[in-house]
Amino acid sequence: MANEHQAGGSMHSDNLHLWTHHHVFGQDRRRAGERRTLLVIALTAATMVLEISTGILFGSMALLADGLHMASHTVALSITAFAYVYARRHAANPSFSFGTGKVNALGGFTGALLLAGFSLAMAWESVARFIAPVPIAFDQAIGVAVLGLIVNGVSVLLLGEGHDHGHDHGHSHGHEHRHADGHDHNLRSAYLHVLADALTSLLAIFALLAGKYLGLNWMDPAMGIVGALLVARWSMGLLRDTSHTLLDRQAPEPLCEQLRSAVEGHGHDRIADLHLWSIGPGLHAAEIAVITHDDLSPDEVRARLPEALRVVHATVEIHRCPAVDA
Repeated sequence: MANEHQAGGSMHSDNLHLWTHHHVFGQDRRRAGERRTLLVIALTAATMVLEISTGILFGSMALLADGLHMASHTVALSITAFAYVYARRHAANPSFSFGTGKVNALGGFTGALLLAGFSLAMAWESVARFIAPVPIAFDQAIGVAVLGLIVNGVSVLLLGEGHDHGHDHGHSHGHEHRHADGHDHNLRSAYLHVLADALTSLLAIFALLAGKYLGLNWMDPAMGIVGALLVARWSMGLLRDTSHTLLDRQAPEPLCEQLRSAVEGHGHDRIADLHLWSIGPGLHAAEIAVITHDDLSPDEVRARLPEALRVVHATVEIHRCPAVDA
């Protein structure tokens, strides 16, 4: 009997691979956003070095300040690049229960915090200049702002390729989060950083021209506050979406209803308990408890899941209805 048990155990161990699967879910592949982010980092870093070196050489505080500003964005974009590389290199690490998809959201969350800090710094400096105005070297400042706009405009075009721009522009709550579930939060963070910088440069040019030609020096700190409010709004939206992913928040109701309808659309099967959450850009995991009258298997339930939901890991419980068994 003991020998039979040992033989059976050996047989089950040999066939165990038939019921196991990896948890990489495509996270080992290089994302398009990674290459574009690296290009933007190189462009931003080169501009940073140019502005800091010429600022020191010519004694220009405007150039030096903008160079240091570029340095902060180089650091933020480097965090984005690190998240891409880390997720790819550790995709097969078994210590990550559902793969490294959430590293993407973590990178986006970190970037959103930096973006929020940037908006606070903008607001603080703008208010300080309202209280204690400082002399402005208009020609030099306009030149720096134009250079910043060109660099950040190119960066926006690079990162905006294939970027979903409809994530936060007045859509309904459910529709907005359908976008967020499939979004590359890491790329979105990098995109918002360069977009915020481009906006800052554009507002600065407008304010400086108004100050130089109309004498409206107060426009400079006023545009700073406007820019800070817009950047804060973007950062709050990104913090909300990334935190939902990091905290395993239930997927939006339309997605849950889509899954429920697909499973319950056969006979009298009913879902008693459903958990559906994001584990990476466009990837979901699910736990489903089904009550049925029929001889239903977990594999049959998995076969009903809509492909569009990309449920890459599903745990299914089958419960026979007691009234039928009686």
